[in-house]
Amino acid sequence: MFFSGRKWVAEATICTKQMKRKKRRMGKRSVKKAKREEKKKRRERRRNEKRGNQMKRICERKKYRTDLEDQDIMGAFLDKPKMEKHNAQGQGNGLRYGLSSMQGWRVEMEDAHTAVIGLPSGLESWSFFAVYDGHAGSQVAKYCCEHLLDHITNNQDFKGSSGAPSVENVKNGIRTGFLEIDEHMRVMSEKKHGADRSGSTAVGVLISPQHTYFINCGDSRGLLCRNRKVHFFTQDHKPSNPLEKERIQNAGGSVMIQRVNGSLAVSRALGDFDYKCVHGKGPTEQLVSPEPEVHDIERSEEDDQFIILACDGIWDVMGNEELCDFVRSRLEVTDDLEKVCNEVVDTCLYKGSRDNMSVILICFPNAPKVSPEAVKKEAELDKYLECRVEEIIKKQGEGVPDLVHVMRTLASENIPSLPPGGELASKRNVIEAVYNRLNPYKNDDTDSASTDDMW
Repeated sequence: MFFSGRKWVAEATICTKQMKRKKRRMGKRSVKKAKREEKKKRRERRRNEKRGNQMKRICERKKYRTDLEDQDIMGAFLDKPKMEKHNAQGQGNGLRYGLSSMQGWRVEMEDAHTAVIGLPSGLESWSFFAVYDGHAGSQVAKYCCEHLLDHITNNQDFKGSSGAPSVENVKNGIRTGFLEIDEHMRVMSEKKHGADRSGSTAVGVLISPQHTYFINCGDSRGLLCRNRKVHFFTQDHKPSNPLEKERIQNAGGSVMIQRVNGSLAVSRALGDFDYKCVHGKGPTEQLVSPEPEVHDIERSEEDDQFIILACDGIWDVMGNEELCDFVRSRLEVTDDLEKVCNEVVDTCLYKGSRDNMSVILICFPNAPKVSPEAVKKEAELDKYLECRVEEIIKKQGEGVPDLVHVMRTLASENIPSLPPGGELASKRNVIEAVYNRLNPYKNDDTDSASTDDMW
Protein backbone atom coordinates (compact mmCIF):
# COMPACT_ATOMS: atom_id res chain seq x y z
CA MET A 1 0.00 0.00 0.00
CA PHE A 2 1.11 3.58 -0.64
CA PHE A 3 -0.50 6.99 -0.41
CA SER A 4 -1.64 8.53 -3.71
CA GLY A 5 -3.34 11.90 -3.55
CA ARG A 6 -6.03 11.72 -0.86
CA LYS A 7 -6.21 7.93 -0.29
CA TRP A 8 -4.26 4.82 0.01
CA VAL A 9 -4.17 2.78 -3.19
CA ALA A 10 -2.99 -0.74 -3.77
CA GLU A 11 0.08 -1.04 -6.00
CA ALA A 12 -1.70 -3.57 -8.24
CA THR A 13 -4.49 -1.10 -8.88
CA ILE A 14 -2.02 1.57 -9.98
CA CYS A 15 -0.32 -0.90 -12.36
CA THR A 16 -3.70 -1.87 -13.81
CA LYS A 17 -4.63 1.74 -14.52
CA GLN A 18 -1.22 2.42 -16.07
CA MET A 19 -1.59 -0.60 -18.31
CA LYS A 20 -5.05 0.55 -19.43
CA ARG A 21 -3.76 4.03 -20.25
CA LYS A 22 -0.85 2.49 -22.13
CA LYS A 23 -3.21 0.24 -24.13
CA ARG A 24 -5.42 3.24 -24.97
CA ARG A 25 -2.34 5.14 -26.19
CA MET A 26 -1.17 2.09 -28.17
CA GLY A 27 -4.66 1.69 -29.60
CA LYS A 28 -4.73 5.28 -30.75
CA ARG A 29 -1.26 4.86 -32.27
CA SER A 30 -2.41 1.70 -34.10
CA VAL A 31 -5.42 3.51 -35.51
CA LYS A 32 -3.25 6.41 -36.61
CA LYS A 33 -0.74 4.00 -38.10
CA ALA A 34 -3.48 2.14 -39.95
CA LYS A 35 -4.80 5.41 -41.31
CA ARG A 36 -1.31 6.42 -42.41
CA GLU A 37 -0.88 3.05 -44.12
CA GLU A 38 -4.24 3.42 -45.87
CA LYS A 39 -3.33 6.90 -47.09
CA LYS A 40 0.02 5.58 -48.29
CA LYS A 41 -1.72 2.77 -50.20
CA ARG A 42 -4.18 5.22 -51.77
CA ARG A 43 -1.30 7.46 -52.88
CA GLU A 44 0.52 4.42 -54.30
CA ARG A 45 -2.59 3.34 -56.20
CA ARG A 46 -3.01 6.83 -57.63
CA ARG A 47 0.66 6.89 -58.66
CA ASN A 48 0.33 3.46 -60.29
CA GLU A 49 -2.82 4.52 -62.13
CA LYS A 50 -1.04 7.65 -63.29
CA ARG A 51 1.96 5.64 -64.46
CA GLY A 52 -0.37 3.17 -66.23
CA ASN A 53 -2.17 5.98 -68.03
CA GLN A 54 1.17 7.49 -69.01
CA MET A 55 2.42 4.15 -70.35
CA LYS A 56 -0.86 3.68 -72.24
CA ARG A 57 -0.46 7.10 -73.85
CA ILE A 58 3.18 6.33 -74.68
CA CYS A 59 2.22 3.01 -76.30
CA GLU A 60 -0.54 4.72 -78.27
CA ARG A 61 1.93 7.35 -79.48
CA LYS A 62 4.42 4.63 -80.40
CA LYS A 63 1.73 2.73 -82.29
CA TYR A 64 0.77 5.92 -84.11
CA ARG A 65 4.42 6.54 -85.00
CA THR A 66 4.76 2.91 -86.10
CA ASP A 67 1.71 3.24 -88.35
CA LEU A 68 3.35 6.27 -89.93
CA GLU A 69 6.62 4.33 -90.24
CA ASP A 70 4.70 1.51 -91.92
CA GLN A 71 3.57 3.92 -94.60
CA ASP A 72 7.16 5.11 -94.99
CA ILE A 73 8.94 1.76 -94.59
CA MET A 74 6.42 -0.68 -95.99
CA GLY A 75 4.95 1.64 -98.60
CA ALA A 76 1.84 3.80 -98.54
CA PHE A 77 -1.45 2.75 -100.11
CA LEU A 78 -2.99 3.61 -103.47
CA ASP A 79 -6.52 4.89 -104.00
CA LYS A 80 -7.24 1.77 -106.07
CA PRO A 81 -5.30 -1.49 -106.25
CA LYS A 82 -3.11 -2.33 -109.22
CA MET A 83 -4.45 -5.69 -110.33
CA GLU A 84 -2.16 -6.31 -113.30
CA LYS A 85 -0.30 -9.56 -112.75
CA HIS A 86 3.10 -10.96 -113.65
CA ASN A 87 2.82 -14.63 -114.60
CA ALA A 88 5.15 -17.46 -115.54
CA GLN A 89 4.98 -21.23 -115.78
CA GLY A 90 7.20 -24.13 -116.74
CA GLN A 91 7.93 -27.81 -116.30
CA GLY A 92 10.79 -30.26 -116.03
CA ASN A 93 12.32 -32.86 -113.68
CA GLY A 94 8.83 -34.27 -113.16
CA LEU A 95 7.57 -30.94 -111.84
CA ARG A 96 5.16 -28.30 -113.12
CA TYR A 97 5.02 -24.80 -111.73
CA GLY A 98 3.07 -21.59 -112.12
CA LEU A 99 3.42 -18.22 -110.43
CA SER A 100 1.58 -14.96 -110.05
CA SER A 101 2.48 -11.62 -108.46
CA MET A 102 0.40 -8.47 -108.02
CA GLN A 103 1.24 -5.03 -106.65
CA GLY A 104 -2.19 -4.62 -105.06
CA TRP A 105 -2.80 -1.61 -102.82
CA ARG A 106 0.88 -0.75 -102.24
CA VAL A 107 2.48 2.26 -103.91
CA GLU A 108 5.43 0.12 -105.05
CA MET A 109 5.94 -3.52 -105.98
CA GLU A 110 8.70 -4.86 -103.71
CA ASP A 111 8.28 -8.63 -104.19
CA ALA A 112 10.55 -10.77 -106.37
CA HIS A 113 10.80 -14.47 -107.20
CA THR A 114 13.05 -17.18 -108.63
CA ALA A 115 12.06 -20.33 -110.55
CA VAL A 116 14.84 -22.53 -111.99
CA ILE A 117 14.39 -26.08 -113.22
CA GLY A 118 17.71 -27.83 -113.79
CA LEU A 119 20.67 -26.37 -111.90
CA PRO A 120 24.20 -26.07 -113.34
CA SER A 121 27.35 -27.89 -112.21
CA GLY A 122 26.00 -31.42 -112.46
CA LEU A 123 22.69 -30.70 -110.71
CA GLU A 124 20.45 -30.89 -113.78
CA SER A 125 17.90 -33.01 -111.90
CA TRP A 126 17.59 -30.38 -109.13
CA SER A 127 15.21 -27.39 -109.07
CA PHE A 128 15.00 -24.17 -107.06
CA PHE A 129 12.04 -21.88 -106.33
CA ALA A 130 11.83 -18.86 -104.02
CA VAL A 131 9.69 -15.84 -103.13
CA TYR A 132 11.26 -12.65 -101.74
CA ASP A 133 9.13 -10.10 -99.89
CA GLY A 134 10.96 -6.76 -99.85
CA HIS A 135 10.37 -3.87 -97.47
CA ALA A 136 11.65 -0.26 -97.41
CA GLY A 137 12.52 -0.75 -101.08
CA SER A 138 12.97 -3.54 -103.60
CA GLN A 139 16.75 -3.52 -104.02
CA VAL A 140 17.57 -6.43 -101.69
CA ALA A 141 14.70 -8.57 -103.00
CA LYS A 142 15.76 -8.00 -106.61
CA TYR A 143 19.43 -8.74 -105.90
CA CYS A 144 18.56 -11.96 -104.05
CA CYS A 145 16.30 -13.25 -106.82
CA GLU A 146 19.21 -12.94 -109.25
CA HIS A 147 22.15 -14.07 -107.09
CA LEU A 148 21.08 -16.11 -104.03
CA LEU A 149 21.09 -19.45 -105.86
CA ASP A 150 24.68 -18.87 -107.04
CA HIS A 151 25.81 -18.07 -103.52
CA ILE A 152 24.20 -21.30 -102.28
CA THR A 153 25.48 -23.74 -104.92
CA ASN A 154 28.97 -22.27 -105.39
CA ASN A 155 30.20 -22.24 -101.78
CA GLN A 156 32.45 -25.04 -100.56
CA ASP A 157 30.10 -26.12 -97.78
CA PHE A 158 27.47 -27.01 -100.40
CA LYS A 159 29.87 -28.78 -102.77
CA GLY A 160 31.59 -30.84 -100.08
CA SER A 161 33.68 -33.67 -101.46
CA SER A 162 33.36 -35.09 -104.96
CA GLY A 163 29.99 -36.44 -106.05
CA ALA A 164 26.47 -35.33 -105.24
CA PRO A 165 26.23 -33.22 -102.07
CA SER A 166 24.97 -34.95 -98.95
CA VAL A 167 21.96 -33.75 -96.96
CA GLU A 168 24.24 -32.03 -94.42
CA ASN A 169 26.28 -30.46 -97.24
CA VAL A 170 23.11 -28.99 -98.72
CA LYS A 171 21.80 -27.64 -95.41
CA ASN A 172 25.17 -26.13 -94.45
CA GLY A 173 25.60 -24.74 -97.97
CA ILE A 174 22.21 -23.02 -97.89
CA ARG A 175 23.05 -21.41 -94.55
CA THR A 176 26.48 -20.30 -95.79
CA GLY A 177 24.95 -18.94 -99.00
CA PHE A 178 22.54 -16.72 -97.04
CA LEU A 179 25.30 -15.36 -94.78
CA GLU A 180 27.60 -14.76 -97.77
CA ILE A 181 25.08 -12.86 -99.87
CA ASP A 182 24.05 -10.78 -96.84
CA GLU A 183 27.66 -9.80 -96.17
CA HIS A 184 28.20 -9.09 -99.86
CA MET A 185 25.19 -6.77 -99.93
CA ARG A 186 26.43 -5.06 -96.74
CA VAL A 187 29.77 -4.25 -98.39
CA MET A 188 27.95 -2.86 -101.43
CA SER A 189 25.72 -0.78 -99.15
CA GLU A 190 28.72 0.65 -97.27
CA LYS A 191 30.33 1.64 -100.57
CA LYS A 192 27.15 3.62 -101.25
CA HIS A 193 27.46 5.17 -97.75
CA GLY A 194 24.48 3.19 -96.44
CA ALA A 195 22.12 4.51 -99.08
CA ASP A 196 20.20 1.21 -99.31
CA ARG A 197 18.11 0.58 -96.18
CA SER A 198 15.87 -2.06 -97.73
CA GLY A 199 15.47 -5.65 -96.61
CA SER A 200 13.72 -8.81 -97.72
CA THR A 201 12.36 -12.04 -96.34
CA ALA A 202 12.94 -15.22 -98.33
CA VAL A 203 11.13 -18.54 -98.55
CA GLY A 204 12.16 -21.23 -100.98
CA VAL A 205 12.53 -24.89 -101.82
CA LEU A 206 15.49 -26.76 -103.27
CA ILE A 207 14.18 -30.00 -104.76
CA SER A 208 16.51 -32.92 -105.44
CA PRO A 209 15.45 -36.35 -106.74
CA GLN A 210 15.29 -37.67 -103.16
CA HIS A 211 14.69 -34.67 -100.91
CA THR A 212 12.82 -31.38 -100.63
CA TYR A 213 14.70 -28.70 -98.70
CA PHE A 214 12.46 -25.97 -97.27
CA ILE A 215 14.28 -22.68 -96.67
CA ASN A 216 12.85 -19.82 -94.65
CA CYS A 217 14.15 -16.47 -93.43
CA GLY A 218 11.39 -14.12 -92.26
CA ASP A 219 7.59 -14.29 -92.34
CA SER A 220 6.92 -15.52 -95.86
CA ARG A 221 5.81 -19.14 -95.75
CA GLY A 222 6.00 -22.43 -97.63
CA LEU A 223 3.93 -25.57 -97.22
CA LEU A 224 3.83 -29.09 -98.59
CA CYS A 225 0.51 -30.78 -99.34
CA ARG A 226 0.87 -34.54 -99.04
CA ASN A 227 -2.00 -36.99 -99.38
CA ARG A 228 -4.59 -34.15 -99.47
CA LYS A 229 -3.39 -32.62 -96.18
CA VAL A 230 -0.85 -30.03 -95.02
CA HIS A 231 2.14 -32.21 -94.24
CA PHE A 232 4.67 -29.47 -93.44
CA PHE A 233 4.87 -25.68 -93.27
CA THR A 234 7.63 -23.27 -92.32
CA GLN A 235 7.47 -21.22 -89.12
CA ASP A 236 7.29 -17.42 -89.38
CA HIS A 237 10.16 -15.52 -87.77
CA LYS A 238 8.40 -12.94 -85.62
CA PRO A 239 10.09 -10.78 -82.94
CA SER A 240 7.64 -12.08 -80.31
CA ASN A 241 8.79 -15.70 -80.74
CA PRO A 242 10.68 -16.67 -77.54
CA LEU A 243 14.00 -17.58 -79.19
CA GLU A 244 13.89 -14.59 -81.52
CA LYS A 245 13.05 -12.26 -78.62
CA GLU A 246 15.92 -13.65 -76.55
CA ARG A 247 18.41 -12.98 -79.37
CA ILE A 248 17.07 -9.45 -79.87
CA GLN A 249 17.37 -8.66 -76.15
CA ASN A 250 20.87 -10.17 -75.97
CA ALA A 251 21.85 -7.78 -78.76
CA GLY A 252 20.62 -4.82 -76.68
CA GLY A 253 17.30 -4.41 -78.47
CA SER A 254 13.71 -4.74 -77.38
CA VAL A 255 10.41 -6.04 -78.69
CA MET A 256 7.62 -3.48 -78.53
CA ILE A 257 4.19 -3.93 -80.11
CA GLN A 258 5.56 -7.17 -81.59
CA ARG A 259 8.30 -5.37 -83.53
CA VAL A 260 12.08 -5.10 -83.28
CA ASN A 261 12.66 -1.87 -81.37
CA GLY A 262 9.02 -1.03 -82.06
CA SER A 263 9.65 -0.76 -85.81
CA LEU A 264 10.46 -3.88 -87.89
CA ALA A 265 7.85 -6.65 -87.93
CA VAL A 266 10.26 -9.50 -88.81
CA SER A 267 13.18 -10.83 -86.78
CA ARG A 268 15.08 -12.49 -89.65
CA ALA A 269 15.72 -10.99 -93.06
CA LEU A 270 18.35 -10.30 -95.68
CA GLY A 271 19.50 -6.68 -95.78
CA ASP A 272 18.10 -4.36 -93.06
CA PHE A 273 21.65 -3.37 -92.13
CA ASP A 274 20.51 -0.70 -89.69
CA TYR A 275 19.63 -3.64 -87.42
CA LYS A 276 22.94 -5.48 -87.93
CA CYS A 277 25.55 -3.15 -86.43
CA VAL A 278 25.85 -4.36 -82.81
CA HIS A 279 29.59 -4.53 -82.01
CA GLY A 280 30.85 -7.80 -80.55
CA LYS A 281 28.00 -9.84 -82.02
CA GLY A 282 28.22 -12.20 -84.99
CA PRO A 283 25.92 -12.00 -88.01
CA THR A 284 23.47 -14.51 -86.54
CA GLU A 285 23.38 -12.71 -83.15
CA GLN A 286 22.23 -9.31 -84.38
CA LEU A 287 18.85 -7.67 -83.83
CA VAL A 288 17.82 -9.06 -87.22
CA SER A 289 19.47 -12.29 -88.38
CA PRO A 290 20.05 -13.40 -91.98
CA GLU A 291 20.26 -17.06 -90.93
CA PRO A 292 17.63 -19.28 -92.58
CA GLU A 293 15.90 -22.29 -91.10
CA VAL A 294 16.39 -25.31 -93.35
CA HIS A 295 14.29 -28.49 -93.17
CA ASP A 296 14.90 -31.56 -95.31
CA ILE A 297 11.94 -33.79 -96.13
CA GLU A 298 12.31 -37.07 -97.95
CA ARG A 299 10.18 -37.11 -101.06
CA SER A 300 7.22 -39.47 -101.37
CA GLU A 301 6.44 -40.26 -104.99
CA GLU A 302 3.00 -41.60 -104.16
CA ASP A 303 1.79 -38.99 -101.64
CA ASP A 304 3.48 -35.64 -102.45
CA GLN A 305 1.01 -33.41 -104.31
CA PHE A 306 2.10 -29.78 -104.38
CA ILE A 307 4.12 -27.05 -102.68
CA ILE A 308 2.98 -23.46 -102.13
CA LEU A 309 5.44 -20.61 -101.58
CA ALA A 310 3.91 -17.22 -100.79
CA CYS A 311 4.63 -13.88 -99.14
CA ASP A 312 2.73 -12.66 -96.09
CA GLY A 313 0.28 -10.74 -98.28
CA ILE A 314 -1.27 -14.15 -98.96
CA TRP A 315 -0.99 -15.63 -95.47
CA ASP A 316 -2.42 -12.51 -93.81
CA VAL A 317 -5.89 -13.50 -95.03
CA MET A 318 -5.70 -17.27 -95.61
CA GLY A 319 -4.55 -20.01 -93.26
CA ASN A 320 -2.51 -23.07 -94.18
CA GLU A 321 -5.46 -25.47 -94.42
CA GLU A 322 -7.62 -22.88 -96.19
CA LEU A 323 -5.06 -22.25 -98.92
CA CYS A 324 -4.27 -25.94 -99.29
CA ASP A 325 -7.98 -26.78 -99.71
CA PHE A 326 -8.54 -23.90 -102.11
CA VAL A 327 -5.61 -24.80 -104.37
CA ARG A 328 -6.61 -28.46 -104.40
CA SER A 329 -10.18 -27.53 -105.41
CA ARG A 330 -8.85 -25.29 -108.23
CA LEU A 331 -6.57 -28.04 -109.56
CA GLU A 332 -9.66 -30.24 -109.95
CA VAL A 333 -11.24 -27.73 -112.36
CA THR A 334 -8.18 -26.55 -114.36
CA ASP A 335 -4.66 -27.71 -115.13
CA ASP A 336 -3.50 -24.14 -115.88
CA LEU A 337 -1.24 -23.38 -112.92
CA GLU A 338 -0.98 -19.68 -113.83
CA LYS A 339 -4.75 -19.44 -113.62
CA VAL A 340 -4.78 -21.18 -110.23
CA CYS A 341 -2.17 -18.73 -108.90
CA ASN A 342 -4.14 -15.78 -110.30
CA GLU A 343 -7.24 -17.02 -108.48
CA VAL A 344 -5.26 -17.25 -105.23
CA VAL A 345 -4.02 -13.67 -105.60
CA ASP A 346 -7.43 -12.27 -106.56
CA THR A 347 -9.17 -14.12 -103.75
CA CYS A 348 -6.70 -12.77 -101.18
CA LEU A 349 -7.20 -9.24 -102.52
CA TYR A 350 -10.98 -9.60 -102.15
CA LYS A 351 -10.52 -11.07 -98.67
CA GLY A 352 -8.83 -7.83 -97.63
CA SER A 353 -5.08 -8.17 -98.21
CA ARG A 354 -3.49 -4.75 -98.70
CA ASP A 355 0.08 -5.91 -99.30
CA ASN A 356 2.03 -6.96 -102.39
CA MET A 357 1.15 -10.57 -103.21
CA SER A 358 3.28 -13.30 -104.77
CA VAL A 359 2.67 -17.04 -104.94
CA ILE A 360 4.44 -19.98 -106.59
CA LEU A 361 2.66 -23.32 -107.01
CA ILE A 362 4.86 -26.38 -107.67
CA CYS A 363 3.04 -29.59 -108.59
CA PHE A 364 4.42 -33.10 -108.27
CA PRO A 365 3.29 -35.92 -110.60
CA ASN A 366 0.62 -37.00 -108.07
CA ALA A 367 -1.02 -33.56 -107.87
CA PRO A 368 -4.85 -33.45 -108.15
CA LYS A 369 -6.10 -33.92 -111.71
CA VAL A 370 -9.01 -32.22 -113.45
CA SER A 371 -12.25 -33.97 -112.54
CA PRO A 372 -15.27 -33.85 -114.92
CA GLU A 373 -17.56 -33.92 -111.88
CA ALA A 374 -15.78 -30.95 -110.29
CA VAL A 375 -15.87 -29.04 -113.59
CA LYS A 376 -19.62 -29.65 -113.82
CA LYS A 377 -20.21 -28.45 -110.25
CA GLU A 378 -18.16 -25.33 -110.93
CA ALA A 379 -20.22 -24.50 -114.02
CA GLU A 380 -23.44 -25.04 -112.08
CA LEU A 381 -22.19 -22.72 -109.31
CA ASP A 382 -21.31 -19.99 -111.79
CA LYS A 383 -24.75 -20.32 -113.41
CA TYR A 384 -26.45 -20.15 -110.03
CA LEU A 385 -24.55 -16.97 -109.13
CA GLU A 386 -25.48 -15.38 -112.47
CA CYS A 387 -29.16 -16.06 -111.83
CA ARG A 388 -28.98 -14.73 -108.28
CA VAL A 389 -27.30 -11.51 -109.40
CA GLU A 390 -30.07 -10.97 -111.97
CA GLU A 391 -32.75 -11.64 -109.33
CA ILE A 392 -31.18 -9.22 -106.83
CA ILE A 393 -31.01 -6.46 -109.44
CA LYS A 394 -34.60 -7.01 -110.60
CA LYS A 395 -35.89 -7.17 -107.01
CA GLN A 396 -34.49 -3.70 -106.33
CA GLY A 397 -37.23 -2.07 -108.42
CA GLU A 398 -36.34 1.53 -109.17
CA GLY A 399 -32.65 2.17 -109.68
CA VAL A 400 -29.84 -0.34 -109.89
CA PRO A 401 -28.26 -1.58 -106.64
CA ASP A 402 -24.52 -1.07 -106.37
CA LEU A 403 -22.10 -3.98 -106.37
CA VAL A 404 -21.59 -3.75 -102.61
CA HIS A 405 -25.30 -4.39 -102.04
CA VAL A 406 -25.21 -7.40 -104.38
CA MET A 407 -22.16 -8.89 -102.62
CA ARG A 408 -23.63 -8.32 -99.18
CA THR A 409 -26.87 -9.99 -100.17
CA LEU A 410 -25.04 -13.03 -101.54
CA ALA A 411 -22.79 -13.18 -98.47
CA SER A 412 -25.87 -13.46 -96.23
CA GLU A 413 -27.11 -16.52 -98.13
CA ASN A 414 -26.14 -20.15 -97.77
CA ILE A 415 -24.72 -20.79 -101.24
CA PRO A 416 -23.85 -24.45 -101.90
CA SER A 417 -20.59 -25.73 -103.40
CA LEU A 418 -18.48 -22.59 -102.90
CA PRO A 419 -14.73 -23.31 -103.23
CA PRO A 420 -13.36 -24.34 -99.82
CA GLY A 421 -10.98 -21.76 -98.37
CA GLY A 422 -11.94 -19.15 -100.97
CA GLU A 423 -15.68 -19.05 -100.32
CA LEU A 424 -17.64 -16.19 -101.95
CA ALA A 425 -14.54 -13.99 -102.30
CA SER A 426 -13.14 -16.45 -104.85
CA LYS A 427 -16.22 -15.84 -107.03
CA ARG A 428 -16.04 -12.05 -106.96
CA ASN A 429 -14.80 -11.90 -110.58
CA VAL A 430 -17.75 -13.98 -111.78
CA ILE A 431 -20.26 -11.84 -109.87
CA GLU A 432 -18.69 -8.59 -111.04
CA ALA A 433 -18.65 -9.74 -114.68
CA VAL A 434 -22.39 -10.52 -114.57
CA TYR A 435 -23.13 -7.23 -112.80
CA ASN A 436 -21.21 -5.22 -115.41
CA ARG A 437 -22.88 -7.09 -118.27
CA LEU A 438 -26.34 -6.29 -116.91
CA ASN A 439 -25.41 -2.68 -116.13
CA PRO A 440 -22.94 -1.55 -118.79
CA TYR A 441 -23.64 2.15 -118.09
CA LYS A 442 -23.68 1.89 -114.33
CA ASN A 443 -21.23 4.38 -112.81
CA ASP A 444 -20.16 2.45 -109.76
CA ASP A 445 -18.15 4.73 -107.47
CA THR A 446 -17.13 1.77 -105.35
CA ASP A 447 -13.57 0.58 -105.89
CA SER A 448 -13.72 -2.59 -107.89
CA ALA A 449 -11.63 -4.37 -105.28
CA SER A 450 -12.68 -2.62 -102.09
CA THR A 451 -13.60 -5.07 -99.36
CA ASP A 452 -13.96 -2.77 -96.36
CA ASP A 453 -17.75 -2.51 -96.81
CA MET A 454 -18.24 -5.66 -98.87
CA TRP A 455 -19.11 -8.35 -96.35
